[in-house]
Amino acid sequence: MSYYIDEYDVAVIGAGHAGVEAALASARLGAKTVVFTLSLDAIANMPCNPSIGGTAKGHLVREIDALGGEMGKGADKTFLQSRMLNRGKGPAVHSLRVQSDRRKYHHYMKHVLENQENLHIKQDEIVDITIENGKITEVITKLGAKYKVKAAIVCSGTYQRGTIHVGEVSYLSGPDASLPSIGLTDKMKEYGITIRRFKTGTPSRVHRRSIDFSKLEAQAGDDIITPFSFETTGELKNQVKCYIAYTNEKTHKVIMDNLHKSPLYSGRIDGIGPRYCPSIEDKIVRFADKPRHQLFVEPMGEDNEEMYLQGMSSSLPEDVQLEFLRTIEGFENIEVMRNAYAIEYDCCDPQDLLQTLEFKAVKGLYGAGQFNGTSGYEEAAAQGLIAGINAALSVQGKEPFILDRATSYIGTLIDDIVVKGCTDPYRMMTSRSEYRLILRQDNADKRLTPLGYKLGLISKERYDKFCEKVRLIDEEIDRLKHTTISPCKELNKILEEKGTSAMTTGQRATELIRRPQLGYEDLKAFDKNRPELSREICEQVEIEIKYEGYIKKQLAQVEEMRKMESKLLNPSLDYDTISGLRLEAKEKLNKVKPLNIGQASRISGVSPADISVLLIWLEQNRGEN
Repeated sequence: MSYYIDEYDVAVIGAGHAGVEAALASARLGAKTVVFTLSLDAIANMPCNPSIGGTAKGHLVREIDALGGEMGKGADKTFLQSRMLNRGKGPAVHSLRVQSDRRKYHHYMKHVLENQENLHIKQDEIVDITIENGKITEVITKLGAKYKVKAAIVCSGTYQRGTIHVGEVSYLSGPDASLPSIGLTDKMKEYGITIRRFKTGTPSRVHRRSIDFSKLEAQAGDDIITPFSFETTGELKNQVKCYIAYTNEKTHKVIMDNLHKSPLYSGRIDGIGPRYCPSIEDKIVRFADKPRHQLFVEPMGEDNEEMYLQGMSSSLPEDVQLEFLRTIEGFENIEVMRNAYAIEYDCCDPQDLLQTLEFKAVKGLYGAGQFNGTSGYEEAAAQGLIAGINAALSVQGKEPFILDRATSYIGTLIDDIVVKGCTDPYRMMTSRSEYRLILRQDNADKRLTPLGYKLGLISKERYDKFCEKVRLIDEEIDRLKHTTISPCKELNKILEEKGTSAMTTGQRATELIRRPQLGYEDLKAFDKNRPELSREICEQVEIEIKYEGYIKKQLAQVEEMRKMESKLLNPSLDYDTISGLRLEAKEKLNKVKPLNIGQASRISGVSPADISVLLIWLEQNRGEN
């Protein structure tokens, strides 16, 4: 028997990383919001690696922060070790990554939710939704409670019909031996939403005392720590070291001898796994020529003894897992506290979504996170933020918030999944962006903070500080353009030591900084009028000067892209009526329903010739589309 409880503007289904950001964004924009979770003790849980950031993922976290999200602040408050990855490469691919204290991160995020105005938290499972005239009107719990809603965001992660696999044993479960979510899948199918089956895996967690760290490679954090949040101030300190171990021929033999026991290879797993984060058995089969594989030994928290084995996810039986782990140098006496496992779960086809992350088939229903076919905490949080913003704006009758590919990695992520789709769990990488030189993590605030302020997620105080930072950067660049550095013996000695030519006449400071061998700091002693600036501002000044020419080229590419995206297509257009399009193109265009020519050009199966046909058709039917 069902019964009515309350009424909300926005309901968020799930309180993982997507759900947390969705709920906070919606509530902060003034929408009366409720977030449902299977367990209050699993809010913002890290069932896999307790880390935030990494290659390209660090970009997403800084963008979330620049827009007014919470993940970066939580990461700064609870990290154990911080490292900037790819420092040996250019600034476009520098990516921040921290090892987090898993429980402290959960407690931090739970407390933020609890203290947020306009937000209610409910421990319950949503098993049904009510749709009237193509629009969501209610969500219904397992106990029969009904909540009237104007919008709902599905952030069910890997819980939806979650199934754990370890060897020949399979059972319904969410990650970390939690409850699965069972009821919602069938209801969503009834309303025309395509449901697929994906898979991911989690490595073993082992006892610290059982590892011989003297046989492993130590991996220290950075001496100077860059925070994730642009608002974080004060000194940040590393608490721990991480370590690197390696598989060997014995490890590989144990796995290959038992490969038939893996549900991945016996055919018991139907779900499609992540291409870029394979299980250890997948790695050994796919890269049979490699004599060893790297794994990272990372702490789960400061006040517990669990260590996480990144790079060693597996669905092999428990005894086989123990056998192959003990072949690794330093793991001879390993004690496994939590076995590795694979988990299958239901997710949607993201091509059923609009750029706002609202379902095309159901007005007011949104998807975010792993339910949308992505992998990773950071990808989930980014989508949750955008879905939460758009749900709140929609119920308030305001224009939607859409980021394009040239504004952010968030825009690239969403454009990729809703336009191109994904056939396996989508992971963000810097190579996915054609504009990565202007989408650096260091300038995320410059790109997105004005948008966050306009939305109402960035405070006036924070925005004023941001504007002051931009002013100081611009003024220093302008000063350097008009500053001449004179040649002298001391400077020429530095130039020759760094492998660049000595000066014979004065040169603009900007010309010297553009030399690959030199940096802004190298000129400090020879620039008498240089102001005292923060490390962050100095970094921005150097990057903008060094890469000015490349940045201009990329901005020109952006303008071309935006010209294509200004050529709008009617979402209700029937592409079967356009002669000259190939059959495959008609099928793909009718499925995705692109909003413009730019989107159409990025759909797999739509060729340049098809785009030419569309452009001609648009010209001939101007005003009718």
